[in-house]
Amino acid sequence: MNIIIINHYAGSIIHGMEYRPFYLAREWVKLGHEVTIIAASAAHLRSKDPNCNPAVLTEEIIEGIRYVWVKTPKYNGNGIGRVVNMLTFVYRLLRFGAKINASYQPDVVIASSTYPLDIYPSRRIANKNNAKLIFEVHDLWPLSPMELGKMSPYHPFIASMQAAENYAYKNADKVVSLLPAAKEHMEQHYMEPEKFNYIPNGIDIAEWENSSDVIPDTHSEIIASLKASGKFLVGYAGSHGIANSLDVIIDAAALLMEHNVVFVLVGNGPEKERLIRKSSEKGVNNIFFLPPIKKKSIPDFLRRMDILFIGWQKNPLYRFGISPNKLLDYMMSAKPIIHAVKAANDIVSDSHCGLSIAPEDAPAVAAAVKSLTAMSQEEQRQMGLRGKNYVVAHHNYADLARKFIKTISG
Repeated sequence: MNIIIINHYAGSIIHGMEYRPFYLAREWVKLGHEVTIIAASAAHLRSKDPNCNPAVLTEEIIEGIRYVWVKTPKYNGNGIGRVVNMLTFVYRLLRFGAKINASYQPDVVIASSTYPLDIYPSRRIANKNNAKLIFEVHDLWPLSPMELGKMSPYHPFIASMQAAENYAYKNADKVVSLLPAAKEHMEQHYMEPEKFNYIPNGIDIAEWENSSDVIPDTHSEIIASLKASGKFLVGYAGSHGIANSLDVIIDAAALLMEHNVVFVLVGNGPEKERLIRKSSEKGVNNIFFLPPIKKKSIPDFLRRMDILFIGWQKNPLYRFGISPNKLLDYMMSAKPIIHAVKAANDIVSDSHCGLSIAPEDAPAVAAAVKSLTAMSQEEQRQMGLRGKNYVVAHHNYADLARKFIKTISG
């Protein structure tokens, strides 16, 4: 089968996030399918953007996957620059449609760019090739900018996104959702119920378990020193942004300064400097902010922690569910997890691999840490193993890729 994935933000092990298209495509290639990922040259999630010629489509082969880069302007933040970047990507997909049809001749076209405008060129390409059209939903647009950004449903940008979302649900042959509880919302926007398929994010089990990259010496020395002094380490690895709700860690650390507990945060993001200042101003001395590390070093860092923390904001969008990659990494490390969330699904609770608590509640975080530190090492080990076993059983990309192919063929 010849598959095209159109995903504005698609990355790779070379370019960084987002990784889902890469991991699914790599599994499909192993199964004998030909896969082309069409993505924008500039995306805020990536650590490295490809070099592109604006006059042509730029091809690159990565682990048997054909990447086709569409030149788009760089941008910062969520302002007009990002909107121009989106519109440029969609416009150039339409402009290069004839070349895409002639060069790649897909059997399946997957529209998967978070925002739904890519459904228009995707459907045109699918129709020209008599191919199946799959609409993959990561986040609910335009509901996300409406609820998070308080944008009016009558704003031209929102109205155009709403029209595209409705069009996608009406015209796609199948809808694949990363959000388990989004079906009702989709039906309200013209999706026929039988089109819905839930396929969550996953992880490459072999890649994770075989990872031999270690954290930098500076990180290793700090962690070793803390361990040698008998500290119990609560780890966090990931972005330091508003959505990550990290203020609660500082407030919880302040409540635990008389205990033998230290919080270790690895990563970067727009909130990091403010969080460091807040920690200093509050006099919190049991929290360490360390620089980001390479993706391949994440398993080594997580394994060095005693327990792990992931938190979410109080956000009405989570009523449709969540599918975080970071949580899967945490669970693969076989460490107990504190999960601060209120959502339609909670795999920490489902797998009994940690403690789930209310979001943005520092006393609850502190209480959870105390509860876990009071457990024996064997109890902690068994709790962590339940999480790893759950991921292996339900979130292996090899299995999810086969499920996706079955969805396409059904």
